[in-house]
Amino acid sequence: MIVTILAGALIGWIASMIMKTNASMGAIANILCGIVGAFVGGFISQLLGMGTFGTNFTVPSLLFGIVGACIVIAIYKAVTGASNRVA
Repeated sequence: MIVTILAGALIGWIASMIMKTNASMGAIANILCGIVGAFVGGFISQLLGMGTFGTNFTVPSLLFGIVGACIVIAIYKAVTGASNRVA
């Protein structure tokens, strides 16, 4: 549980910097975005046959998590019309 929160925070923070929403996202939003993004990234990796989704914390799973979190932020921005803010 603690590893999930820490990994989610790291993934969400990196994705928010990539998507330029870091200044407007808080710690809770980063964690939630990172956790949801990790699931999205894991799903994408399964579709591509790479199979990084699981309990192990590896570099490919981190990268797919970041991609997934960027997708989550982009969808949120598109749905809400937010130009630079999340949550």
